[in-house]
Amino acid sequence: MKWILTENNKKINSLEIPTISIEDLKHDLKNMNLRVVGFFGKQEFENIRLYVTLADDKNGIFYISSVLFNPNEKSYESLTQDFPAFHIFEREFYEEFGIKPLNHPWLKPIRHNQDKYPFFSMRGEDVHEVAVGPIHAGVIEPGHFRFMCQGEKVYDLEIMLGYQHRGIEELILNSSNFNNRLAESICGDTVIGHNMAYSMVMESLSDTKISEKSKIIRRIALELERMAVHIGDMGAISGDMAYLPGASIFGTTRTLVINTMLEICGSRFGRGLINVGGINFDIDHSMEQKIIAMLDEVLHITQKTVKVMLKKSSCISRMEKTGFVSTENARLLGAVGMAARSSGVNIDSRFDFKDEFYQLIGKKLNFKATGDVYSRFRLRYEEVLQSANFIKNLLEILRQYNKQNLKSEIGFVSPNSFVISSVEGWRGEIVHIAITGANSELLRYKIKDSSFNNWYMLAMAVRNNGISDFPLCNKSFNLSYCGNDL
Repeated sequence: MKWILTENNKKINSLEIPTISIEDLKHDLKNMNLRVVGFFGKQEFENIRLYVTLADDKNGIFYISSVLFNPNEKSYESLTQDFPAFHIFEREFYEEFGIKPLNHPWLKPIRHNQDKYPFFSMRGEDVHEVAVGPIHAGVIEPGHFRFMCQGEKVYDLEIMLGYQHRGIEELILNSSNFNNRLAESICGDTVIGHNMAYSMVMESLSDTKISEKSKIIRRIALELERMAVHIGDMGAISGDMAYLPGASIFGTTRTLVINTMLEICGSRFGRGLINVGGINFDIDHSMEQKIIAMLDEVLHITQKTVKVMLKKSSCISRMEKTGFVSTENARLLGAVGMAARSSGVNIDSRFDFKDEFYQLIGKKLNFKATGDVYSRFRLRYEEVLQSANFIKNLLEILRQYNKQNLKSEIGFVSPNSFVISSVEGWRGEIVHIAITGANSELLRYKIKDSSFNNWYMLAMAVRNNGISDFPLCNKSFNLSYCGNDL
């Protein structure tokens, strides 16, 4: 068997992961038609083992295999030529281990790139370059954008990141115990999403069974996080097209959501709520009523504001057909999450990987995607409504488990194990993978934020648009610099 099959948050024996050749891998990729979610290396004595994880979204299964490179093997024929979604994964693998994907169409550094970066350039009397960043106004994180333009029209955008590289994966490996505070700092606007993935990986490794109450409250927090950021982004999109009522109203409405999170756990962003083994703060009857009242108020304001906003031709004309990415290009680039769904690639970890509670409370949105800024705005709105409904349903289920404990006893981490956890954060698929050794020590911890997949969606979106459309396109994705850089 060339592949070992597993499920989300299910432990397997790492020693049973097969070893295949690059040629077999290419052959299988052509026949399996699955999506790449993991492609990373690990040092094995003098060798490098490349782990490949593919997602079968239709059946909720992960396929795992590996390729072993000996010290004399310094290259292989790039997979990106036939499977474009591998482009960013191969670049990262090359940067970390020096094994070159030959004939890769865009082999440039991902994180270690501030010296003599080989920017793409165009020639012609009418062509000019526009450089933005890496330092931006206010508190925006650093990232460099290089535009190739003819007049106002953008022919190409190249995005250079790497300024936020903090070595998060290595820090997790070097932690002497479970480190939820580090996990919730991976990406500051996705505290719940990343901390939940980290906790579930560690709980799977240690055979720790947490209470139903803890599971439900985690998912309530995840949907609150989704609501808060989506509403804030709707305000940011409004601001970038000079619709100031929307910017103001959505901004204050977001505050209602995050202030409720503050009441639950003492942090507007959910810090300190989740720990390996469960959660630290309960939702009692009084808090339940506060959450429901907040949801009703937020929905009333949001629905009314969107209704007025989408009747304005000035708003519609700025969003429709701006920053368009086709379904085909989104799929080829390996887009995930909200960015993928807004272009018609309907993947969602909550439902594809059969989460027990999401299966009880709802189903995927039936969303008519158009691939433009309008589609990304409208999807956010639809997901806000959906999340509010999910939270109410989860609160109702939670009443059945009000006597359960918040925390469970944590078991011992298993040796020679491999676990993958996929969580649908507000931005999209978050993937955490852990591998342990013979003494139960962490040998490799791999993190993939959804921004890692989606930055090239933004580069594709601005092509053939006016350069003045870039801020609007950028806000419509709202990707994370540090989520990419780790």
